[in-house]
Amino acid sequence: MLDTLTFLLERLFLLAHIKLSSLVPPLRRERTEPPPPLNRRPERDEPQRFQRGDLLEVPRTLFTHFGIYLGDNRVAHLIPDILPVLTADRRQIQRMVTNTRLLLGVLSKRASIRVDSVEDFAYGAAILLNAMDRAVPRGPLGAEEVAQRAERLVGSVSYSLLWNNCEHFVTFCRYGSAQSLQTDQFCEWLKSLIRDQRNVLLAALLGLLSMLCVGVSPGTAVPTLLVPFTLWMAS
Repeated sequence: MLDTLTFLLERLFLLAHIKLSSLVPPLRRERTEPPPPLNRRPERDEPQRFQRGDLLEVPRTLFTHFGIYLGDNRVAHLIPDILPVLTADRRQIQRMVTNTRLLLGVLSKRASIRVDSVEDFAYGAAILLNAMDRAVPRGPLGAEEVAQRAERLVGSVSYSLLWNNCEHFVTFCRYGSAQSLQTDQFCEWLKSLIRDQRNVLLAALLGLLSMLCVGVSPGTAVPTLLVPFTLWMAS
């Protein structure tokens, strides 16, 4: 069952990602090329790459993950996690979040703001440094205030894929107001999907096919009529 839910969620996010790429040009395409992946700790004679209060971005396959650099190779970031709901053992909670823990956290709408090393946060991917500064109109707060905001919020929190995710956390810390550019882009894609009247015909056709395959019943007739009508009125 868990594997099935994982597959369905991945397919949904992939579809949204493809649509967003074609409908809403990502702001990050205009930025400079990302630095090479950080996959090791800086040597003693290597200059410190990040400063306390910096905003770090890690591009993933379907989304971008965000964190606030606290200094000493530590990053505060919000990640869905079911384990804090099940146990108070800090040693278990501090272990790296597995895909199962993450998925169950998304479904249960629970997350934790935790502190990990830069390597664990990046998970082998390239890191973008303060790239969001170019996309957010308001300038960043002072570096120490940014880091202190992140440190005060460490712990278990509620989670919402659209309304309270890792991007809301870092924008609140760095700019003083929680927002998510990824959520804004997803909502724009969703509105364009609803406005497209071809989807009304597609929904009606799928409904008729379900009635032919399953039979006429309230469970098939109501969605067949209600979904196309709702899309038609919203378009």
